[in-house]
Amino acid sequence: MQVDLEVDGSPVTGLPRFQQAAGQSRRLRRLAIGLGALAGAGWVLAFFVGLFAPQSLWPALLVNQSAALLVLVAGLQSAWWLTEWRARVLQPLPAIVSAEAQLPAPHGWYERLLERLSQRGLHLLGQIGAATLWLGAWALLVLLSLEQVWNLALPATAMGLSATLGAAFALLLAFGLLVLERQLAQEPAAQWPEAGALVQLTRVAIINLVLGALCLLFASDNALWPVRLAVLLGILPGLVAAELLLRALLSLFSPRREQLEPTLLARSFVADLLRWPPQPLLALQHELHNRFGIDLRQIWAFSYMRRAFLPVLALVALVGWLLTGIHEIPLQSRGIYERFGKPLEVFGPGLHAGLPWPLGRVLSVENGVVHELATSVGDNPPPVEQQSAEGPAPLTANRLWDASHVNDKSQVIASRRGEQQSLQIVNMDVRFVYRIGLSDHAALAATYNSADVPTLIRSTASRILVHDFATRTLDGLLGADRQGLADDIGRAVQDDLHTLDSGVEILATVVEAIHPPAGAANAYHGVQAAQIGAQALIARERGAAAEASNQAQLQASLARDQASANAHEINASARAAALKFSAEQQAYASAGQAFVLEQYLSQLSQGLGKARLLVLDHRLGGSSNAPTIDLRPFTLPADPTPARTTAQPGVSH
Repeated sequence: MQVDLEVDGSPVTGLPRFQQAAGQSRRLRRLAIGLGALAGAGWVLAFFVGLFAPQSLWPALLVNQSAALLVLVAGLQSAWWLTEWRARVLQPLPAIVSAEAQLPAPHGWYERLLERLSQRGLHLLGQIGAATLWLGAWALLVLLSLEQVWNLALPATAMGLSATLGAAFALLLAFGLLVLERQLAQEPAAQWPEAGALVQLTRVAIINLVLGALCLLFASDNALWPVRLAVLLGILPGLVAAELLLRALLSLFSPRREQLEPTLLARSFVADLLRWPPQPLLALQHELHNRFGIDLRQIWAFSYMRRAFLPVLALVALVGWLLTGIHEIPLQSRGIYERFGKPLEVFGPGLHAGLPWPLGRVLSVENGVVHELATSVGDNPPPVEQQSAEGPAPLTANRLWDASHVNDKSQVIASRRGEQQSLQIVNMDVRFVYRIGLSDHAALAATYNSADVPTLIRSTASRILVHDFATRTLDGLLGADRQGLADDIGRAVQDDLHTLDSGVEILATVVEAIHPPAGAANAYHGVQAAQIGAQALIARERGAAAEASNQAQLQASLARDQASANAHEINASARAAALKFSAEQQAYASAGQAFVLEQYLSQLSQGLGKARLLVLDHRLGGSSNAPTIDLRPFTLPADPTPARTTAQPGVSH
């Protein structure tokens, strides 16, 4: 019960919780400082480990365990504020004149503004309370730290010797907290009312430390659950921190009086569930009674519900158990009804009644559902992707021989090379369309005689294919009738399945493809490419040789034609010269000196055609005075030797 110093007026020195408040305060302060230092060291260590090994188990584990310790530190500090209030009430401090009263009043407007703001801040802090602020700050810090390390995709790793040392330290710290929990649990409520709430918060830290030690001890490269558990350890302190933050926020709306004994804010409904046997309804009832004054025990409806809970629960369980004898069989299924483990009949689609479980049960069997099964399926089949009608074809539609297909199965067949016997490998895609027989006997046989129908069909088909293709050759196989081959294979597989009484009916056998292996096809394509390249090289060299030969022939033809033209030209010049000589000889014979003079004059006129001449008539200057000739326009001859002139009658040079 809270003590109100203004109303009660009774002395509190007789109350045990006030008498031991000073010792409890010192104890709580030491525990809070020590555990806070451990939590801070864990956070610092997690930070440095996260820098070098972000995918390790250590950062998440250290932060979660530090968060659990910090939740306990928040509870210890909240209880410490309460014990401090009791200690001050029991031993009030002497009145001390405040320093503010001795200071002079501020004069400037800026000093008055600062004074007003400081007074309002202190007033707001007094209204909220330091305990509320600290509790909210601790809870918010815990939530933020847990959010940073929440990662369920961490890989499994081996921890080594450090894991053993960490587990030993965690167990040692858990043992120390267990001793503290036992000591707090032994405290009477009259001497320490907050001990019960601190016990529950201590259990949160103990559980977190023990589970963390187990994660470290069992961590390995193959075990994934220790990593997941180390990350999930933050859920419990996170829930408690969220509840403490909510309580701190709600306490802002509660009136705070200095003369009224405060209550412990660091109470957790989640932590109170950590008891055996768990009593969540009782804890909720106590919380409602303490907080709101609602006593559920005084409401007759809840009392009636409590008395009638077990009979009603037994009746509901009985009705539910009886309803397990009603079975609904869908349209595409059948049901084999077993009574005490013995099959009695096969139910068709609809509602059927029988004995409840486990006295009677119904096993589901397919009813006419058709399946397609390939004889071979790869280890990692490609995922089925949605393709648009206008887009490219999917990879599964590739039927070329140079591509490997996931459903191809390799078979060894006989081969002949000349006179030698050998073996060849072919890839084939054979599919079976099957269903469970429609008769009741087929349904019983498929259920009880076959553990895995697809595996049975695939193994039987593989054996049949090996036996059948061992007597065939590649040429005969590729040239055989595809439909007849499929019928023979399907008939042989159906006979074997009928012999095994499997209840499976082969509806169709489809031989999708028979071709050499993709590697051989690629090698053959490589040979083809090499042959084409060699042929192209030969053709290119032949073209180059033909081009060189034609060029040589062209050069020879040009040289021959040029020589022939020169010869014809020289020959024509010689004939022209001979003909001219003969004509001149005949002209000289007939004309004599006149022909020579004519030739001389012709050559002279031809030579003097471009010369600068001065013609003088002998008749000029008939008198004794000769004419004067101006020779300045004429240049001197290059040769200093005087030119020889020939005088002709009537012409002077």
